[in-house]
Amino acid sequence: MPVDFIGFVNGRNHSEIVPAEGPVVNLDHVEAAAKIHENGGFDRVLVAFHSNSPESILISQHVASVTRRLGLMVAHRPGFTAPTLAARQLATLDAISGGRAAVHIITGGDDRELQADGDHLTKAERYARTSEYLDIVRREWSSDAPFDYDGKYYKVRGAHSAIRPQNGSSIPVFFGGSSEEAIAVAGKHADIYALWGETYEQVRETIARVKASAAQHGRTVRFSLSLRPILAETEEAAWAKAEQILETARGLQEQTGYARPTVVPNEGSRRLLAAAAQGARLDKRLWTGLAALTGARGNSTSLVGTAEQVADALLDYYRLGVTNILIRGFDPLQDAYVYGRDLIPLARRLIAEEDARSGAGREAA
Repeated sequence: MPVDFIGFVNGRNHSEIVPAEGPVVNLDHVEAAAKIHENGGFDRVLVAFHSNSPESILISQHVASVTRRLGLMVAHRPGFTAPTLAARQLATLDAISGGRAAVHIITGGDDRELQADGDHLTKAERYARTSEYLDIVRREWSSDAPFDYDGKYYKVRGAHSAIRPQNGSSIPVFFGGSSEEAIAVAGKHADIYALWGETYEQVRETIARVKASAAQHGRTVRFSLSLRPILAETEEAAWAKAEQILETARGLQEQTGYARPTVVPNEGSRRLLAAAAQGARLDKRLWTGLAALTGARGNSTSLVGTAEQVADALLDYYRLGVTNILIRGFDPLQDAYVYGRDLIPLARRLIAEEDARSGAGREAA
């Protein structure tokens, strides 16, 4: 099965080791990042969303305007836009981009961050609302006739959209969240369930949970994994580079904003910290040092080694059922270029060889 590689485009150059400077939306940076990813063979890019960030759909539209093939993964938080309007906004982006849109539904695990946008629901209530939200979004995308919907959080009458996704019924729906409430909603609605870069054991366990949830609705789900590869010419140099990234990040925490919170509010971060508690180096080459430093604030674990070694570790995750791989670096533009030049071609080759062997095995059987 082919694997999609997903990159990351931010409004400006910023990471745990790069303090943000200049305008919050730097169009030169957005364009450069988009073109590096497209030229490097990435299939799509994530455009993130937070309570204080530029609007993700609008940034994604600019990415679409300066590229020709690069797909979009638009982070979107339910609850702040009417689901009927959000469905039309995303379908419009899909039309403008020639069918390149996907949405990444992030319900949000930090109560304080959600309150900045006026949301005071509990986590359980937010996921219940997300489920209703996606019920309506999907019907808005697919219904030929006006429809009504009666839920606890949303009630609509005569909803109908003139603008549809390019395939006529939906755009891909990525979904994030590791709590029990999140897994239940993922099983009902996710096309692709997104994990952070966990250990093999954790990934295997989460995939089983999501598959079981989806089976209750007669559905199947694909899986995405997010990692921060650290590459060098030798393994020794790669681990030295990881330690330098850690030291730089520690020294710049106040400037970059990646300081460890006193309370870790979401289950996904707690899972990464549980892995970090087992050690800084896990499995073949999973590195948890940055996650431990920052409190696992988002995608913060790495695969460390040569391009060949990291590609081999990605193959392990593919064997567990991962078919979308999100990779972004600590030096955002330079790392995206190196991933496209060195890592993605190797990983695609190993996966193709694995599929060929598996096919030959099935034929022999």
